[in-house]
Amino acid sequence: MASANVLDLRGGSSGSIELPDAFNESVRNDLIMRAVLAENTLRLQPQGHYILAGFNTTARYYGTMSSYRSGRHMGIAIRPRQKLGGGVQGHVRRIPSSVKGHRAHPHKIEKTLIERINKKEYQKAIMSSIAATANPDYVSRKHVIEALKLPIVVTNDIESVKKTKELIKILAALKFSSDLEKSKVPQIRKGLRRLSQRRRYRRSLLIVVSDDKGIVAAARNIPGVDSCTLKGLRAGLLAPGGVPGRITVWSESAIRNMGAEIGKLSLE
Repeated sequence: MASANVLDLRGGSSGSIELPDAFNESVRNDLIMRAVLAENTLRLQPQGHYILAGFNTTARYYGTMSSYRSGRHMGIAIRPRQKLGGGVQGHVRRIPSSVKGHRAHPHKIEKTLIERINKKEYQKAIMSSIAATANPDYVSRKHVIEALKLPIVVTNDIESVKKTKELIKILAALKFSSDLEKSKVPQIRKGLRRLSQRRRYRRSLLIVVSDDKGIVAAARNIPGVDSCTLKGLRAGLLAPGGVPGRITVWSESAIRNMGAEIGKLSLE
């Protein structure tokens, strides 16, 4: 069984630990992408429209039969028009091509939005994403591979960090300063989103712990840094956008409890 070095909060060596079987899995890009897409569908909100939208009007279609309101031989299109006083016909309403008409194909509340995935298949995707975090072929940060040996395991003291400035110092000691600096610069997409000042920060690294003793709140305000417990581990965190190989920092207890917790994960 393979082992990994355990680092302390200053970046020094603090022993070694045996790695679970999840790090020996083969990297399946297709399973990882399917799991990420299935997770994204859980964020979708069902939409529906008012059933009488566009029909709350006096407009009516009278057909082509002779009538003083039918529009025959008047040089106008025979469409459902508003009924005004004195038999006068108003604007066209109700049909999708008219102003204030109903929508041609509105959203339907009964539409299936959530994409399901099997429990074992989802757990296989999680283990495949975990294996990619320890594979130099998928982790694209050369400076991290040269400075640290994958996977990156830290002592359990990191779970008790409660202040953001303390966590920044710890990450700097672990030689993640360049990643944190790059994540500070927001990315603004060209086009209409630029007008709304919508910003997206580069996702740098992930911190996974067994018990949250303050680390999740401490990492929340650092741009690009995510943190979670083993129970909240998701494929979208390990492989943002379905691309495996994110830099991940594991706590020592997270490595020990990984096998038991992954068997409980499911996408509900």
